[in-house]
Amino acid sequence: MLWACVLLPQLALDGVLRRREDAHEPLVLVSGPAQARVVHAANPPARAAGLYRGQKLVAAQALLSQFAMVEYDREDEARWQRLLAAWAYRYSGEVGLFTHGVVLEVSRSLNLFGPWPHFESLLRADLRELGFRHRVALAPTPHAAYVLAGVHDGLAVEAPDALRHALAPIAIGQARLPAEVAQALPAMGIRSLGQLLQLPRAGLQRRFGGELLALLDRLTGDEPTPMESYRPPDTFEQRMEWTHEIEHVEALVFPLRRLTADLATYLAGRDGGVQRFELELEHCHGPPTRVAVGMLSAGRDATLLFDCARGRLERQVLAQPVLAMRLIARELPPFVPAGRDLFDSRPANAMPLDQLRERLRARLGEDAIQQLRRTLDPRPEFAQTSAPGVRPAQLPVLPRPTWLLDTPCPWRGPSPEILAGPERIETGWWDGGDLRRDYYVARTAQGQCAWMYCAPGEQGAWMLHGWFA
Repeated sequence: MLWACVLLPQLALDGVLRRREDAHEPLVLVSGPAQARVVHAANPPARAAGLYRGQKLVAAQALLSQFAMVEYDREDEARWQRLLAAWAYRYSGEVGLFTHGVVLEVSRSLNLFGPWPHFESLLRADLRELGFRHRVALAPTPHAAYVLAGVHDGLAVEAPDALRHALAPIAIGQARLPAEVAQALPAMGIRSLGQLLQLPRAGLQRRFGGELLALLDRLTGDEPTPMESYRPPDTFEQRMEWTHEIEHVEALVFPLRRLTADLATYLAGRDGGVQRFELELEHCHGPPTRVAVGMLSAGRDATLLFDCARGRLERQVLAQPVLAMRLIARELPPFVPAGRDLFDSRPANAMPLDQLRERLRARLGEDAIQQLRRTLDPRPEFAQTSAPGVRPAQLPVLPRPTWLLDTPCPWRGPSPEILAGPERIETGWWDGGDLRRDYYVARTAQGQCAWMYCAPGEQGAWMLHGWFA
């Protein structure tokens, strides 16, 4: 087996930064008691000004007078990790969670996504688009990949025989060992994993117990790693909060784009779609404003989800300023991608039909898109009706013209050439609109294809009722 580890060293900070449009403003996460606040994490502009992790907040404020502060939220950090685990589920059916890391078994996925260098580039491209800094490593065991990712970004150890050689130079402090073990071993002169693996096992067990030996066996692959496999939940819920009030709908576009992109990432991971979801706009006082977003069919394209949600959000009137936005999707039906031709002749910038349809519905209203449906009345004038539709219209089996005239009119030209017919329509007796006609598909002298009728049993006194495309 081969395991890839995606290490997320700045997970909490990246989760906050991706909510903000201005990434160049100095920003820090703060934690600790009220009387002893410290810097938990700092973005690059703040670090460039001298702020660092573990620094007292008063010292940071003395060094830099203006910077944004956000409270560190452990639960928020866990939510981002679960989102990335759902993303990883797109590439592997075996996904596990470590502290600030996601591991996935990739040996069987390489047959689908290509060799590891290409597979790695796919993972990194997705993570960059999602806005998370990362380190990636590959190893025969999940724990070894987790350790190697913290030491050497991009390292790939595919052979089990080479694993011990790759682990040997790693310092004890970087080996992800229990804190008491990592403190005691350097005092005994053991400073690398290679030295630790060469020590007698009996002595290690007497000194540190069986837990350390089990950890080393999981690291080298001599013992399987007990790990709970992650499964994406059946519902999606994501929330974004900001430190200021938003009074205009236009300012909600950026967080909306992030939320719908996260929903698309989650849906791609579980290979599903969404047909209906809800936006909750939270206010300082009173209940939240709810905006329902529905589509004609299940989809998961990020642009499509954003266009649908934005069209409905832009028609919303904000009675109060907004403090946070929540996206909730509880109904996640299976996703069936639309069929595509092998040789697609559409222009490169053409918008897919589903996306265009949903954008028009969002911008113009639910009833803006109508579809033709067949009725039970066989009379041509009443055989079709229009209504908001959820599926493409079924084409009639019998030939019918694309352009049906409102009122049939006499044909004044030369006698047409009969191509098909007659098709007799005799109906309408129940409402006083009874008719009895023989319809033909005919070609005129100018080469046009027409739909004409005449009295039953006769071919003359033609009446034109429609044109075929």
